[in-house]
Amino acid sequence: MKKTIVRAVLTTTMLFSMVLGQNVITNAAAVTPVVTATSTATVKPAATPVPIMRDNLSKYGLKKDLELPVTVTAGGLSYTLEKFMIYDFKSKDAQNLVKKYDYDSFSAMVSNPKYLIWTKITIINNSNKIVKRTLDDRKEKWTLTLQRFGQIDEIWPKANVKKLNNKEAYYYYNLKPGEQLSTYQAYLYDKDINYFVIRLYHDGGFDEKFVVKSPE
Repeated sequence: MKKTIVRAVLTTTMLFSMVLGQNVITNAAAVTPVVTATSTATVKPAATPVPIMRDNLSKYGLKKDLELPVTVTAGGLSYTLEKFMIYDFKSKDAQNLVKKYDYDSFSAMVSNPKYLIWTKITIINNSNKIVKRTLDDRKEKWTLTLQRFGQIDEIWPKANVKKLNNKEAYYYYNLKPGEQLSTYQAYLYDKDINYFVIRLYHDGGFDEKFVVKSPE
């Protein structure tokens, strides 16, 4: 009888131990942290915007007092010079523009040009009158000067002679009150560059700004 009781106790103890062991293993598996794969991809830094090249005045030894764009206003007309690039007249850049827009290689003031100057401009008519440059009214309202008595001379794109308010290179424009035009204009120049002033004359008004001040 005693042997039977002892054998039963031992069997019960063994079963209890097995159950307890299974619970320990199960619980251990439950708390074991799951290792997840981490991404090895690197985040690329944001691209730095490329600055807009608005002029090359430093190439000619000029230190700017004003950064482009520069705006002058007079008589309800606003003129903004956004870009001013000086090219040697015989350079590839200059000759490409001459051929593309059929520019003359001379002007009323410049017979043997040293430079072709390429500008981007925006004009806005804030007056209550029409502002225009037409066949019957060719008088220019703004001037760009690079030395004393050295006003640069505009040339006109014969390729666009019949196109009004052309945005690539204008020949004629006609702006009603509130209208504006962003376009390009070319000049010839044959002298040294000492300073740079923008002047605007319109409807009795006048304004000027020095991009590069006179050394005098």
